[in-house]
Amino acid sequence: MEALILCPGVLCDPALWDAQISGLADVAEISVADCTLDDSIAAMAARLLEQAPDRFALAGLSMGGYVAQEVMRQAPDRVTRLALLDTTARLDTEAAHLRRVDLVALAKRGKFRGVTPRLLPLFIHEDRLEDEALTSAVMAMAERVGSEAFIRQQTAVMGRPDGRGDLARIACPTLVLCGRQDQLTPLEAHVEMADAIPGADLVVFGQCGHLPTMERPADTTAAMRAWLSR
Repeated sequence: MEALILCPGVLCDPALWDAQISGLADVAEISVADCTLDDSIAAMAARLLEQAPDRFALAGLSMGGYVAQEVMRQAPDRVTRLALLDTTARLDTEAAHLRRVDLVALAKRGKFRGVTPRLLPLFIHEDRLEDEALTSAVMAMAERVGSEAFIRQQTAVMGRPDGRGDLARIACPTLVLCGRQDQLTPLEAHVEMADAIPGADLVVFGQCGHLPTMERPADTTAAMRAWLSR
């Protein structure tokens, strides 16, 4: 059975992948990388590689996708297949960078509980903002991650490289997946990645924001199952 490592995004923990962990347990040996301990994407990738088996499949969402791309730069021969979910190879826009700076300042002032309500409309589709089960699950992840890890994660994301020039060198079966209404990493960024990665499959879910693993869990699991069988 293939080893599969899952990388969460900012303010996310293994609960981001709960549906996939249970839904793919029959076809993969699954573990979740800890992306809370380091303040650079390179260090997160190095930690993952240190703890990973010799060969493994790799999936990352948002910041986890930045980590996955860095793993492909550091040790491409160890990755059997790659899935990039709701992420980008581009650097932040100026507006996105300033938003991160503001949120870090908020967290450093002890206002961390104010971070998640501000981000929630960016994380999930607007039609799901009244879905208490979903919003509570997202906010609970953020509380578990906490402010210190959040500051490290945002520092890492702001310091990441532009990865667009590296995409053409990815040689393993690759899935690029996103929600059509993702406001943080828009559809065109995923089209760009899928076009640049040889043979990549692009999957787009309508009525879905930045967290398809939780917003569209069954569909995401099905897409990942097909990817794992390629």
